[in-house]
Amino acid sequence: MERENTQPIEIQEGEGKPKLIAGRQPVIEALKSQSVMIEKIYILHGIRGSQIDKIRNLARKKGVPVVDLNKQRFRELASDIATQGVIAMISEAKYISVDDILNISKERGEAPFILILDEIVDPQNFGALVRTAECAGVHGVITTKHHTAIINSTVARASAGAVAHIGIAKVTNLAQTLDELKEKGIWIVGADANAAKYYYEVDYTMPVAIVIGNEGKGLRFLTKQKCDFLVKIPMYGKVESLNASVAGALIMYEVVRARELRKKKNINPYILNEPISEFFSPIAEQQKLISEQIEKEENPETKKKKKTKKQQK
Repeated sequence: MERENTQPIEIQEGEGKPKLIAGRQPVIEALKSQSVMIEKIYILHGIRGSQIDKIRNLARKKGVPVVDLNKQRFRELASDIATQGVIAMISEAKYISVDDILNISKERGEAPFILILDEIVDPQNFGALVRTAECAGVHGVITTKHHTAIINSTVARASAGAVAHIGIAKVTNLAQTLDELKEKGIWIVGADANAAKYYYEVDYTMPVAIVIGNEGKGLRFLTKQKCDFLVKIPMYGKVESLNASVAGALIMYEVVRARELRKKKNINPYILNEPISEFFSPIAEQQKLISEQIEKEENPETKKKKKTKKQQK
């Protein structure tokens, strides 16, 4: 553990500059990750707890220096961000390539599952989308180099440390990237409030990339043109649309649902002529009984027997 530094602490976040991860769990996740380079950890003097002990132990194992700061010095560093008394200074985030993302899907033996963020600028949304993507088993995230949120302390905190566990690729020309993905057999599904299809009407068992657009403007015109499918989420209230991160979460977990069902049943859940008993056996059994009853009542022989019985009476 290092002694408190008496020199002024100046930390700025931005492209090419050191970034901060704030909060106990995000810092723990960053320490566990092999892709995040932590330069130093600052801990508010006097705080205790199991998570603090874990941070100190992990930092010691990885050779990351830990510095205890008094309240005044810590506030100089942390400004107004919520820290829980812990901050990690990390090097510039390591981005991977689109090919790296595709290689991850090959290594897992799974059809590609990619999340694409088309100019998501709000760090909270960006972080929440990355968190959901990591939880849903997405192989990687693609974002634009310009007009997008940078991976800073807010993004790391909103993702609950997920940015340390999922690969993110930055591309200059998203339209070109979409073309390249399509050439490799990946279907592009864009979320759009004015789409004709609902989000559950697309076959997500195929190799797929989900595209979520800007919080205010949605998908850009050229991005829409490059999509194989545009899908919407049904809205029954007075509010016109969902938050970008919520919309993204619904679609990503529809992919999970479809693939899990396909895996367990070894069938395609989007082929409507599959026996319904494969999915909902109690309902299917009831429908079968109803169908048999209707068929029996409509059968001419059955009608004839009923008529004969009435005559005998």
